[in-house]
Amino acid sequence: MPSPQLPRAVFAMDPVHLPLLFPQPLIARLRRTADIDPGLVVRDFTDPATADALASAEVLITGWGCPHLDADALTAAPKLSAVLHAAGSVRSLVGDALWERGVTVSSAVTGNALPVAEYTLAMILLAGKDTFDHRERFRRSHAYPTPAETAATGNLGRRIGVIGASRVGRRLLELLRPFDLTVLLHDPYVSPAEAAALGAEPLSLEDLLRHSDIVSLHAPDIPETHHMLDRTRLALVRDGGVLINTARGALVDHEALTEELVSGRLSAVLDVTDPEPLPAGSPLYQLPNVFLTPHIAGSLGNELERLGHIVVEELERLAGGLPPVHEVRHADLTRVA
Repeated sequence: MPSPQLPRAVFAMDPVHLPLLFPQPLIARLRRTADIDPGLVVRDFTDPATADALASAEVLITGWGCPHLDADALTAAPKLSAVLHAAGSVRSLVGDALWERGVTVSSAVTGNALPVAEYTLAMILLAGKDTFDHRERFRRSHAYPTPAETAATGNLGRRIGVIGASRVGRRLLELLRPFDLTVLLHDPYVSPAEAAALGAEPLSLEDLLRHSDIVSLHAPDIPETHHMLDRTRLALVRDGGVLINTARGALVDHEALTEELVSGRLSAVLDVTDPEPLPAGSPLYQLPNVFLTPHIAGSLGNELERLGHIVVEELERLAGGLPPVHEVRHADLTRVA
C-alpha cells in the first residue's frame, strides 16, 4: 500500500523567530507530518522566489512578521485550507477573504497567554507589597522602612480588578486562586454564575475601578474598547491604586494616564503603551511610580517553543483527519472582552 501523500506546508513569518519556535526536534516532527522546507520562509506573497511553493501550499504556518492574509495571499495560495499561527491573536493577521473562503485557522494564543498571565501575577504580588515604592525609597535612604511606612503594604485581602475574561484573563484568574486576594471581574459576556466559577465577583467597569486596589487589563484592542480607560474612568480608581496593562496600549487614554502618574495619584506597570514605544521624552521612563517594560510579558526566548509545540500538534491532528484543538472562528474576534 503506498504511503499517504503528506500535505504541503509553508512557513510565513520573520525567519528570525523560526529557530526558537521550531527547534530541530520539532522540525523533525513537522517533516514527518508535512512536506515542508525549513529553509523556505515567505515574507511577501508577491515574491516570485516563493510563488511555486505558495501555489501548492495547503497549510501556512505563520508567526510574527507574516504578511497580512488578504485576497492577494489567497490568490498566491489557491490550495490553502489551513493557517496555523505560531503566535497570539490573529485579529490583525487574517482578512475577510480568508474567512469567506472557509480556511481553517488555528492559533497558539493559549500558549502565549500563559507567560502573560505569569508576568501579571508577579506584578500584582509585587505591587501589593509596594515593592516598587520601597525599592525607590531604599535606593535613596539606604534605610529599612518604619512601621508607618509599611502600614498599607501587603497582599492579604487586596482587591484585584481584572478587566476581560480573555484567555490571559482566565489564566490569570486561575493563578490568583491560591492567594488571599479578593478578585473582581468585568466582562460583559460573562454571567454572574460563570464569574463565580472563575473565582471572581462580577462588577460593572465603573464599580470595578472604584473598588479595586490593583486593576489589570486583559481586553482586546477593538473599536469598542479604544480608550476604555479614559480620563473619567481613571479618576474612579482610588488614590494609590495601581494599573497593570499587558494587553494593548490603546485601551488607555495615555495622555490622561500620564497626568495621573505625573501627579503621583496612581502607579502603573506598563508592558504596552500607546504609542509603542513611547517617545524618548516621555516622563514615564523616569517616574518612580511607573514600572515600564518593553513588551516582554508574552512569549520570549525559550517560551517560544511552547507555541511551536501547539502548532505541530495541530498539524498532526489535521493530517490525521481530526479537527484542530485551538481553532479560531471569525465570531471569536468580535467579542468586546
